[in-house]
Amino acid sequence: MISTWLWSHLPGNAWVKTLILLIAFVGLVAVLFEWVFPWLEPYLGIQEQTVGQGG
Repeated sequence: MISTWLWSHLPGNAWVKTLILLIAFVGLVAVLFEWVFPWLEPYLGIQEQTVGQGG
């Protein structure tokens, strides 16, 4: 699988590999929220809606 391939090709011991993967994950999430999701939003057709107060 890709995860075992990635883990075996990263440098360092388990702590260093974990730190590298954590930094990569945080970077990926940041890229998604900064550029990908704002670019994709107009194509999704999601509108802001609020729920009115009940009776």
